[in-house]
Amino acid sequence: MPKSNILTTGQEDAFEKACRDAGLRLTHQRLEIYRQLATSTDHPSAETLHQRLRRDNPTLSLDTVYRTLAVFAHHGIINKVETVESQSRFEAKRMRHHHLICSRCKEIIDFQWHHIDEAPLPEETRTWGRIDNKNVVIYGVCNKCLEAKKAS
Repeated sequence: MPKSNILTTGQEDAFEKACRDAGLRLTHQRLEIYRQLATSTDHPSAETLHQRLRRDNPTLSLDTVYRTLAVFAHHGIINKVETVESQSRFEAKRMRHHHLICSRCKEIIDFQWHHIDEAPLPEETRTWGRIDNKNVVIYGVCNKCLEAKKAS
């Protein structure tokens, strides 16, 4: 669910610096897209972000949202959450974490797993090349969906 779309001064400053460092112009649309994403807790898709943003920005196109998210992800300003569904989901959270994904309702929950983050990779991966990211995604069925199935 989205929260208020107000960033702290520190969050906004960090975003502006990330844009400058990436050579990106800071536009009103980019700032609004980032604000909406950074204050969302539900890992929204581009379509969901677009629907939320259109309330205050009726001329904002879905294409602009897609292109902006792609540029932000390319420059590491946001994360594209890897899922098996065809619709990409996004987050602005910068803290190291992993994801639980319900295969029924598609809810995504963040969790930390320090043992995995600190564990060395298996020997056979060491000669593969450069590893840029180590990420765990766990799929299952959440308790809400399990309870709903019991009730039906």
